[in-house]
Amino acid sequence: MPKLNKQELHNLAMNIVGKDLEDQGYEFLGVNSQLKKNPQFVALKAGKLHFVIVRAIEYPDDPSAYDPVFFKEIKEHAEKFNARTFYAAVGLANSADYEKPIDSDEDYVVNYSGWKEF
Repeated sequence: MPKLNKQELHNLAMNIVGKDLEDQGYEFLGVNSQLKKNPQFVALKAGKLHFVIVRAIEYPDDPSAYDPVFFKEIKEHAEKFNARTFYAAVGLANSADYEKPIDSDEDYVVNYSGWKEF
């Protein structure tokens, strides 16, 4: 039962958010899956640029919590490009036991309610 590392959890969250963006008709101009490189998605819809920040949040941490200072910096960066800024947090937990780490051999639970604009 290999435990998923931070990059693997991040990639899982990116796949969930990327599918959601795709399903809603966004066109990807850039995708960055490296940890600590922001934004993760630069997407276009209806002629408007969108920066989407993705975070994988492991249980028991709250996916709705965020760092307002960090988002102020990202929003200021996005405004230089006349882009809208969104935060997409994906809560993840081991489905068999929330207290155990998520591993590649077991199912997981997703707590994702879309993205929020900043």
